[in-house]
Amino acid sequence: MRPPDSNDGDLLRLMSGGDEQAFTTLYRRHQGPVYRFALQMSGKTEVAEEITQEVFMWLMCESRQYQPERGPLLAFLYGVARNHVLRHLERDRAYVESIDDPDSEAADQMASGDDVLGDLTRGERIQLLRQAILKLPPLYREVVVLCELHELDYTEAAAILGCPVGTVRSRLHRARTLLMWKLRASERCPA
Repeated sequence: MRPPDSNDGDLLRLMSGGDEQAFTTLYRRHQGPVYRFALQMSGKTEVAEEITQEVFMWLMCESRQYQPERGPLLAFLYGVARNHVLRHLERDRAYVESIDDPDSEAADQMASGDDVLGDLTRGERIQLLRQAILKLPPLYREVVVLCELHELDYTEAAAILGCPVGTVRSRLHRARTLLMWKLRASERCPA
């Protein structure tokens, strides 16, 4: 049995040779971030689950395309997930107007005992922010998801998106502006 701290390159080589344990270790290590990225980009748990499965099926067949000198495996998997999400959004242009709350258990855990009104207000703001992010065009949504929600730096996001760092900065600035306008508009005109 392999130690859990084996590096991704070693695990990929073993996986390519048919080692199921290596694949399982890689999956457990990277499934969560890939799933969250797909969920935050699509707004649907079923789409995120499907894309996560597609990413790891793709990895089993195409692991040779990963080049460690270009960056960490997780950044590569974000890029693969991004391509799958964008294809999904293209096929389904009438995507999400509202988001199911897949984190209701997490939201419940965030509730701090007696401040029910404060917790409710915070939950409503989080929901509005999720909806606003989902309404952003995909080019802006993906930089918000990568840089703000997944806390990647501009260089890592640029590598995933295949664009210059300056493009990431300008898209993120524009996305923040759009989010600010959407949130202000929703405060003035509650549904």
